[in-house]
Amino acid sequence: MRTATWNVNSVNARLPTVLAWLEAAQPDVVGFQEIKCVDEKFPREAFESLGYNVETHGQKTYNGVALLSKYPMSEVVRGLPGEDQSGVEAEGVHSRYIEALIECPRPVRVGCLYLPNGNPVESPKFAYKLGWMERLEAHARALLAQEEAFTLCGDYNVIPTPEDAKDPKAWVNDALFQPESRAAFRALRYLGLSEAGELGKQPPGTFTFWDYQAGAWQRDHGIRIDFHLLSPQAADRFRGVETHRDARDMEKPSDHVPVVVELED
Repeated sequence: MRTATWNVNSVNARLPTVLAWLEAAQPDVVGFQEIKCVDEKFPREAFESLGYNVETHGQKTYNGVALLSKYPMSEVVRGLPGEDQSGVEAEGVHSRYIEALIECPRPVRVGCLYLPNGNPVESPKFAYKLGWMERLEAHARALLAQEEAFTLCGDYNVIPTPEDAKDPKAWVNDALFQPESRAAFRALRYLGLSEAGELGKQPPGTFTFWDYQAGAWQRDHGIRIDFHLLSPQAADRFRGVETHRDARDMEKPSDHVPVVVELED
């Protein structure tokens, strides 16, 4: 089973590009982040025509996540459990998490997340980011207690190590690279979750994001912030990982690229 994560940076603005990638890559399950639309405006029919079931947790203009699956989905959860229901960037609740049990022959639970950016560090947004990561850790603990195969995939908005940036010095004042953000990511890993890039021995420089500005893509000034974290039961089924760098060179691309993990059926 091939499961992908991709921050599409507005699904409607980039629909032809997203559909072209799906038809070429043929993932079984996809988690989208930053769909940037309410549920009613999500282009459901376009994805259903490719054989996908669709579940969304949308938000107007900002954030928003979605799950697509060629298998039935059940036990759908919208919103990170324990969320305090208060945002600092927009009115109401941020739509940043969706989860479902994928009803394939050997079921896998998939959580798709868009972790808060947290900038600027001096603002309440950074505290919101760290609080969100605490809630994610608590939820991961609860999932691990069920002893089932699951993956928490998405845009983590964390640069875990200096090797995950082409120019680490450029990020020292950014929320993505703060010691607190990196420590929270390590704490999540230390629960017993395996990172797919490490399992697949992806080399340094396997970036997943390049800013639109300052020629970052052309100069390969990227960072790695999109991850699949696998439970032990999912890691036992791990067969490979692919970072689809070429998607950044497609027409009207997202600033992120898809990361695809293959699990044994």
